[in-house]
Amino acid sequence: MTLNRRMFMGATAAAMAAPMVLADGHGKPRVVVIGGGAGGATAARYIAKDSKGAVDVTLIEPTRTYYTCFFSNLYLGGFKQMSDLGHSYGGLAANGVNVVHDWAVGVDRDTKTVTLAGGASIKYDKLILSPGIDFVDMSVPGWDITTQNAMPHAYKAGSQTELLKAQLMAMPEGGVFAMVAPPNPYRCPPGPYERISMVAHYLKNNNPTAKIIVADPKPKFSKMGLFKEGWSNHYEGMVDWIGEDFGGGNVSVDASAMTVTIDGEETKVDVCNVIPAMKAGRIADIAGVTDGNWAPVNAADMSTKADPDVYVLGDASQQGDMPKSGFSANSQAKVCANAVRGALTGSKVFPAKFSNTCWSLIAADDGVKVGATYEATPDKIAKVDGFISQTGESADVRKATYQESEGWYSGITADMLG
Repeated sequence: MTLNRRMFMGATAAAMAAPMVLADGHGKPRVVVIGGGAGGATAARYIAKDSKGAVDVTLIEPTRTYYTCFFSNLYLGGFKQMSDLGHSYGGLAANGVNVVHDWAVGVDRDTKTVTLAGGASIKYDKLILSPGIDFVDMSVPGWDITTQNAMPHAYKAGSQTELLKAQLMAMPEGGVFAMVAPPNPYRCPPGPYERISMVAHYLKNNNPTAKIIVADPKPKFSKMGLFKEGWSNHYEGMVDWIGEDFGGGNVSVDASAMTVTIDGEETKVDVCNVIPAMKAGRIADIAGVTDGNWAPVNAADMSTKADPDVYVLGDASQQGDMPKSGFSANSQAKVCANAVRGALTGSKVFPAKFSNTCWSLIAADDGVKVGATYEATPDKIAKVDGFISQTGESADVRKATYQESEGWYSGITADMLG
């Protein structure tokens, strides 16, 4: 099945809203969106498109090419090129979004002003933050951002992804690839384990005597049965997963010596992918809308608990049951866009409904998925029902699941960026 843009038409809370009274008496209402990923780009595009020019939309994003974190593991496995993951913001600009390539470095909620690194400031009536993730300092002893070239995280797609691939390709015959997996909650719950699958796929074909060690602070992980079945079927004896019960949470690293110490046992490794604990992107903290790690939001419209005129989408939000994924961010963005447009123009606001699916590739044409639908409650975004691939599925089913993921990728990137 091929997914297309029509399958992404989620929308929000039902009611007719009166237009917002603009505080300083200016003309068009102004929306500023910080962060041009699956959440921010989608919100900017839908507000501009659906308001038909009635709302002034500015997207602030420092990079000129957006590389998707989703599908970046397939680059490591040799199924994609980096050029397949890169996307321009030209489509957004052509559709009425003012795209500003700069860093947002300040938010003044009293004056409703965003300050940019280049010195400019931009006024807003509604502010949408979709900054993705940052890392918690020293959550893995021995690793911080200054050691990321020696032990890349590759959990923000782009140069880090290319670096990890280069290190993987340079591994000596029979070498050791180590991963330090992150604690909950984190971006893309199946992501580290799809990455292990893709690394194993590459090594099986290019360095078959190499070994993979995974130090994991969790006792279980997303799609665990499916991944373990896949590792056994495709990469027997290559992957050693060390969970919390066996010391996977007691880990330190030494980037200069290229060692990983797990529960007191030191191991020399050739490549080490450290995925630290995560928190909301820094601008959310600067804006004063986080609890120190994540930004609590209202489920009906993704507005923050701290300020009804500031919204937080995707990975940075603390919203309830939805995983932190590109699909989730895209779904939340449509709910938010509908609510923001309603507040500013008086257009109809629909009941908030959300959905998510996470696909993972284990080996060539061996795709698996997990997903759910959600609704807004007074307390959180709550799961309504869900589904997951089953162990023992036929090769035809798994191939169809992978092909479905390819259709989704084409659909979501078009839906985000036009």
